[in-house]
Amino acid sequence: MGLKCGIVGLPNVGKSTLFNCLSNAQAQAANFPFCTIEPNIGVITVPDERLAKLEELAKPQRVVPTTIEIVDIAGLVKGASKGEGLGNQFLSNIRECDAIIHVIRCFDGPNVVHVDGNVNPVRDKEVIDTELQLKDLESVEKKIQRLEKAAKGSDKDALKGIEIVKVYKAHLESGKSARTAPVDEKDKEHIADAFLLTAKPVLYVCNVDEKSVVTGNKYVDQVKALVKDEKAEVLVIAAAIEAEITQLDNYEDRVAFLHDLGLSESGVSKLIKAAYRLLNLSTYFTVGEKEVRAWTITNGMVAPQAAGVIHTDFEKGFIKAEVIKYADFLKYKSEQACRDVGKLSIEGKEYVVGDGDVMHFRFNV
Repeated sequence: MGLKCGIVGLPNVGKSTLFNCLSNAQAQAANFPFCTIEPNIGVITVPDERLAKLEELAKPQRVVPTTIEIVDIAGLVKGASKGEGLGNQFLSNIRECDAIIHVIRCFDGPNVVHVDGNVNPVRDKEVIDTELQLKDLESVEKKIQRLEKAAKGSDKDALKGIEIVKVYKAHLESGKSARTAPVDEKDKEHIADAFLLTAKPVLYVCNVDEKSVVTGNKYVDQVKALVKDEKAEVLVIAAAIEAEITQLDNYEDRVAFLHDLGLSESGVSKLIKAAYRLLNLSTYFTVGEKEVRAWTITNGMVAPQAAGVIHTDFEKGFIKAEVIKYADFLKYKSEQACRDVGKLSIEGKEYVVGDGDVMHFRFNV
């Protein structure tokens, strides 16, 4: 589906280290391929343990996981909204992303110089937020000007638009991001073409030292308190540990290394899964002798739309979908066995596809 998450943060907070760990993630497990399509963009496999179990049952010729794009965006400095540093490049790159992964430094250490002289995650977050909000204010003011011109011709939709956009303006001026503006979902269409940076969903990643990776620390607590009203997920990851993991030669050593730290899963794996959730995505599967494949859909898609992810002809000519719940496929071990016990259902155009559904589409073009 070509969806992107952009990794943002101040210089020297660890975002590029995390990106580089993602680029080496294929060394961590067989199902972590990565390729670079531009110097700062990677296509990364979403780890999904269900694929391995479906592979065991179907024994296909190949397995195809689902992917997302991760973008390492140039470091931001104060004044970026006015073009300082790499500000213009930074902001245009964010605009092209569907969601934001905001990396915040949450560790002390003299060996890594902080751009502002000392560690202060609250200040760091506010620097990023302020620059994005200032840029959004520019966009909102331009939008109001356009709507006011349209409203002179008694355009009722433009008048409603002015009312809604001014809510965003006041919200941004109060130092808050557009994603938390008190606007009904149906009214957000009035601001959609402004592509506001702070309207994008966000995931906060606290980059900590080794001793804080399990329980967090005072800096992590500060970040959690700061974002409690944003309904945003906060991940605790030690980029230095992730870099060490990529240097280990085999899977058993990596598992043992994580176990010694009190971890069951690498931070990279948690980050990729969280990014997938952040984009409001889920997965359905097709299973056959030739291929077991994961397909990415937006949550809430109905069967014809899900079929269209495979090919537009599948959506145009959609007739029915054969659906087996993942748990049933795992229990009865094959499509035929599920069919025999009545665990294969025939669904029509209104069926909302569930995460993990095993599907086969009937279509006619």
